[in-house]
Amino acid sequence: MSRRRIGFWYRLAAVIAKPPLVVLFKRDWYGMEHIPGDGGFLTAVNHNSYLDPLSYAHFQYNSGRVPRFLAKAALFNTPFVGSMLRGTSQIPVYRESTDAVDAFRAAVDAIERGECVAFYPEGTITRDPDHWPMQGKTGAARVALLTRAPVIPVAQWGANHAVPPYSSARQLSLLPRKTLRVKAGPPVDLSAFYELEPTAEVLRAATDKIMAAITELLAELREEPVPTETYDHRQARAEQRRKAERQKAQEQGESK
Repeated sequence: MSRRRIGFWYRLAAVIAKPPLVVLFKRDWYGMEHIPGDGGFLTAVNHNSYLDPLSYAHFQYNSGRVPRFLAKAALFNTPFVGSMLRGTSQIPVYRESTDAVDAFRAAVDAIERGECVAFYPEGTITRDPDHWPMQGKTGAARVALLTRAPVIPVAQWGANHAVPPYSSARQLSLLPRKTLRVKAGPPVDLSAFYELEPTAEVLRAATDKIMAAITELLAELREEPVPTETYDHRQARAEQRRKAERQKAQEQGESK
């Protein structure tokens, strides 16, 4: 897909979304030169706010290579939103699929047609207490190894200051104007994995390499050191359950 083929529906979405973004926020963008001019590729983006898909999409749209997001299939059946999703060629994800390859087949097809597919490898807004990227899911790595397309890491910071993670409308903070920082980096080198069987271990190693690249970019945006450990939400929940069980057992012991 060339830089010029954006299409009516994406231009309409830009007409709707860009004016409030320009008025309400300042922008600090880096690394647009890393966005490929031609051919299919993936972007792998961190997620720390309900607002950051718009912040990232604004950056990516201005690069001339519009992203195709993966979205829940049910959204495509809703009025207006469904029309916008279909018109902008977003990609439905059928979560009931038991085959991970089939679940991302549309993403593979889009990349092979020369399009950009955007992944949020974390799968949801980060649960890390300090808003660093948490351990990623392996879908982006699986698609990257199937297509051998470039994987462009993208970090963003600032949307979380306006719309904090998992916040309510009462927690919005638009004034003073926040700065939406976005930085794209060079492609993540996954060539060492190309000839390997895509086992769980291989996909995990490739995913960790992608997430490390995103985290390094975010550290540059935040002007802070990279964390020594990656937050694992499942592990944290398991530890919370164990802690609650120990506390309950201790309380029951004291009541006897």
